[in-house]
Amino acid sequence: MPKKPMVISFSGLDGSGKSTQIEQLRAALHAAGLRTRVLTFWDDVVVGVKYREEFVHKVYKSERGIGVPGKPVKRRDKNVRAWHLTLARHFLYLADAINLRRVIACERKRSRHNPSSQQDGAESCGANDVIILDRYIYDELSNLNLDNPISRAFVRLIHRIVPLPDLAYLLDVDPVVAHARKPEYPVDFMRQCRQSYFALAALVRTITVIPPRGLREATQAVLKAAKRRLAASGRRVELLSEDSPAA
Repeated sequence: MPKKPMVISFSGLDGSGKSTQIEQLRAALHAAGLRTRVLTFWDDVVVGVKYREEFVHKVYKSERGIGVPGKPVKRRDKNVRAWHLTLARHFLYLADAINLRRVIACERKRSRHNPSSQQDGAESCGANDVIILDRYIYDELSNLNLDNPISRAFVRLIHRIVPLPDLAYLLDVDPVVAHARKPEYPVDFMRQCRQSYFALAALVRTITVIPPRGLREATQAVLKAAKRRLAASGRRVELLSEDSPAA
């Protein structure tokens, strides 16, 4: 029987380097002979994504696109904290959690029923050793007011519903640096989000925080944690980044 695929998630502020670290980890896993599949939380898990996007664009005049240096975008979605939106978020996040459970179950079933399939290019159509998620339910839960006991109880409920990642990264970053990379939300709001991530990590206790570091140091920390978790699951491999010296 094939081993159950590991689930690794990446969370953090916009501009924290999630996409870069995902590609670094994926390249190292491929070099070690492991098959991977990358899922994006917003595209592959979130329920009714099209309608949710249209709502914030039409009602709250949120600008479209992704902010880049020299071309900022004024987003109005998760930084709008009206009471009725907070209430709606609880229902939407519950729906996303249920769908996340279904998505992970389908991925694991695919790997169980296709143990001999081979990888072809960037995505594998059969078995995978590692499923990587670009963002996770944690990125939604961090939008809630975790000082509120009802929201904290809701977080604990969601934490029991969703399949917990074998390894959940939180890439920490200075909000000023993150804003310079992706100018979409005010820096003050990003500072609030950063504190919310820390509060969530303390609440669920299943998140591995990668402190603010240079690219190389952050990559080494990510690979080291992944190697240790892979070994615990019976997959002893050497994970090297592209700039690591050969053994």
